[in-house]
Amino acid sequence: MKSKNDPRHQQRIKSIQALFAWGITGNLDDDTISPVIGEISKIDDLIKTAAPKWPIEQINKVELAILRYAIWELKNQPQTPPKVIIDEAIEISKEFCDTNSSAFVNAVLGNIYKKQNG
Repeated sequence: MKSKNDPRHQQRIKSIQALFAWGITGNLDDDTISPVIGEISKIDDLIKTAAPKWPIEQINKVELAILRYAIWELKNQPQTPPKVIIDEAIEISKEFCDTNSSAFVNAVLGNIYKKQNG
């Protein structure tokens, strides 16, 4: 992972925070996440497939925002290596979630990545 002060890392955190807020309030306060919200049902379907024992409603809201943003990046940011996206999501989950969250985020994203890339 790059430095916590890296602008790309900070932008990811800002986007995840905006996605978290949208998930709680339903209000879109940051237009940069509009593309993510536009694909939210497809993203949530991928999460449901990758983590069938965890209904979306039962996933921690911060973890869910991290997963949603990382999945959107995996699907829409081909210039960013998938390993970087997944590593960033894991690091952000370590920063903002409990100790088991990073393993969950890693498992879900790894599962989605493997299914998409054989």
